[in-house]
Formats: sequence, C-alpha cells, structure tokens
Amino acid sequence: MASTYFKRFRMEADLLIPRRPPVLPEGYRLVAWNEALLDAHARTKYRSFCDEIDAVVFPCLGDLEGCRRLMREIRRKPGFLAEATWLIARVVAPSQHSWCGTIQGVVDKQGTGMIQNVGVVPGHRGIGLGTLLVLQAMAGFGRAGLRKASLEVTAENTSAAQLYRRLGFRRARTVYKVVDDKARAASRGTAVSRSSDTTQSASHGEAMLSHS
Repeated sequence: MASTYFKRFRMEADLLIPRRPPVLPEGYRLVAWNEALLDAHARTKYRSFCDEIDAVVFPCLGDLEGCRRLMREIRRKPGFLAEATWLIARVVAPSQHSWCGTIQGVVDKQGTGMIQNVGVVPGHRGIGLGTLLVLQAMAGFGRAGLRKASLEVTAENTSAAQLYRRLGFRRARTVYKVVDDKARAASRGTAVSRSSDTTQSASHGEAMLSHS
C-alpha cells in the first residue's frame, strides 16, 4: 500500500527567557481548565483542525469523536498540567460566548512541557490568539518549575512554524509521520463534505475557529 511521508519539526524553547505577558484582544477572554470543559476543548479542537493539513496527518483531528477520544487521552496522561491548558472564548453578550481557541499542556518523563494541539477556529485567526495560547501555556509550565517547552509542527504548516519561531522555539529534530494514501484520500473526501456543511452553518451564525 502506498504511503505519504509528512515532515514534522520538533521545536524547543527555553522557559527561563523572559517574555512579554500576553494581551487579550477586546471581546475575548481566557478560560482556565476544569473537568466540565473537556468536551468544549474537543469541539474547539475539531473546529480548528477539521479542514487543515493536520487532519490528514492525524485523522482523529478531522473527526469530532476522534477529538473527544484525544482529549480524554490527554487528560488521563500522568503529566497533564491544568495550568498549561486553556480555552479562549469570544464574548458576544454578558451570558453568551463562543469557544474559539484551545491548547493543552503535558509534562513528559524528562520534565519538559509538551504543548498539545494549538487550535484557533477560522474567523478568529490573525489577531494574536495563537500567540496568546502558546504564551499562556508556557507561563503555566514556568509556574510549575519547568525549564523547557517542546512541540511538533507539520512542515507544510508554515504560518504555525513561523509563529513558534517568533516565540523563541528552535528546531531540535526533524521527524516523519507516515500516512497511507487510502486514509489520506478518505480524509480529503471528508473535508470536502465538511466544507459545504460549514458554509451552511456559517449562514446560520455559527462561529468557528482554527490554527494560530
């Protein structure tokens, strides 16, 4: 069976370097982790990645139930760090909001803060929310006494790689993720179907978001 190899960069940053505290755009707010928000993270993750290259590289990101399974797995990890796990909400009224950004943090066995799935929903990109999420997670790692943060990014996702470099991440290693072409084609077909559904949802005023 034919396969496609996706190049990914493992990047690392020194948490001891001082960084400017993040500033929220007007109308948005950060929401700290609590157990009741697991599904909100999963839904925001799905809406952030379902039409992106990472949903081809990791098919679970292109499926809502897959995102729910992934969030449960992240939460069950021994190193899950609530202080590095955040949502961003767009406040549309005093009692109404829409989730538009998500990030999770895990401490690995070597004591490195591992950033998981920086997601910003389309329609909320380009205003610094991705930067805000990464800095917030890094600050959480720092408060936990960690010295280094790490993440992986697909090489084709150039805007995300540039964002991480601006925040002090440097490439430490190049790795390759193998995806069989049958699964890749299935992911593309699902994305086409989702795109038409998204257009209809947007016309009904449903807010959405994605990467950085």
